[in-house]
Amino acid sequence: MHDPQETTGDGRWSELISPQFSAATTTLCLGVALFAFNGFLVSTSLPTAVREIGGLQLISWAFTLYLVLSIVGGASGALLKGRLGPRRALVGAALVFLAGTLIAAFASSMTEVLIGRALQGIGEGVIAAICYALIPDLFPSRLVAKVFGAEAVVWAVAAFGGPLVAGILTETVSWRAAFLVNVPMALIFIALVFRIVPRSTNLVEGLSVPFLRLGAIGGGIMLVALASIMQTLSMEILFVAAAAIVLAVVVLVDRRSRIPLFPSDAFSLTSTVGIGLWVVLLMPVAQASTSVYLVMTLQNLWGYGPTMAGAFSASFAVAWSTIAILVANVQDPRRRSWMIRFGPTLLVTGLGVLVLGFSADLPLVVLAGQMSIGAGFGISWGFLSQTVMEAAKEGERDRASALLPTLQSAGYAIGAAVAGLVANSVNYPQAESAEALRNATMTIFAVSTMIGLAGLIAVFALPMRRKTILATDLSGL
Repeated sequence: MHDPQETTGDGRWSELISPQFSAATTTLCLGVALFAFNGFLVSTSLPTAVREIGGLQLISWAFTLYLVLSIVGGASGALLKGRLGPRRALVGAALVFLAGTLIAAFASSMTEVLIGRALQGIGEGVIAAICYALIPDLFPSRLVAKVFGAEAVVWAVAAFGGPLVAGILTETVSWRAAFLVNVPMALIFIALVFRIVPRSTNLVEGLSVPFLRLGAIGGGIMLVALASIMQTLSMEILFVAAAAIVLAVVVLVDRRSRIPLFPSDAFSLTSTVGIGLWVVLLMPVAQASTSVYLVMTLQNLWGYGPTMAGAFSASFAVAWSTIAILVANVQDPRRRSWMIRFGPTLLVTGLGVLVLGFSADLPLVVLAGQMSIGAGFGISWGFLSQTVMEAAKEGERDRASALLPTLQSAGYAIGAAVAGLVANSVNYPQAESAEALRNATMTIFAVSTMIGLAGLIAVFALPMRRKTILATDLSGL
């Protein structure tokens, strides 16, 4: 753990690779890499696996189960950190992830792949949540934004390198080799955890696992996922509405629980943590439509090949990581607060530009919109996450920090379901003419723009608590 007195001074990028922080930086970035690379490795190699072992009708569940259980695992991350200590919780989660990887890699049926993916999801959800919770423990405040910048770079590298590595291995060796890339990364991660994460001496005894609430969270996200495969619009709306009710009830019950999973003011409309979590949720909800429909539309509307369409999509990750690196040196609390507000502004602008680009049939305008969306996340995400962490009430920082990646994943799941609902309501799958496809696409992104506006309104209502500003001020002294 870092010395609190070391929060003073201007943070430099070189400090992340200094002897004092290099192991911690590598450990947290590798935890992110397990999640980031795994997604791209599996999405690239799984179609080949299906051709060999069968189970095409179950292929979507390989992603759905992973997502649902990673959210459940993430929701339990802070609880496991307090009950077991971060070292044992991380090593245990990594072993579960490793077991899932091996089961999936040596599977002889799609059922075995699904079991492996479920274990991967649980393990990686816990890893992501605890890695976030460890950031303020392992780094002084002045370096937190740079840690988020480094993690954004990992995502960008994974966006380009993941499909490339998986494609080469699948074509030259086997799809199983692509799955097994996770094995050395997981083993290195475990070794680093033993080295850098100390044994906890403040374990909370007697914490029981709230299986009912965790199950309800999983059930709510599963309802969201099932909505996208319903055959009628009315059933899609019903499933999304049911999911919203279930998840809202979970939050309300959690506030009254003796063993809470979330901060006591989670999703409150009057606190920094509560409003900040709304922004963390709404930004991915708004952006998810581009992840689902942009590449498909570029291929079907303008005849782009997979490489060109993928490059358009990946510009989001490039813009995010580039901007995150450029702004990480900002220490002034007022500038940081405005960058937090500027992020959703760029997001909404970018979504609007996408609508304009498709309306005017201008690919470069679409590219500019996608990069604006990425820049919105890059300029604000690290500072927004740090603000939520530092504004958490006494004893609740772990729960607030661990909820951030979990909520981001939930936002993507909800956003994908909402985008699918809109797409089906405007007959996107049945669009045969270029005009019909263009109009449907514009409607999808227009609805996403309106969701983004909700996040924009929320971020301008975000109160900057005095203790957060003072903590950030100290980092610039």
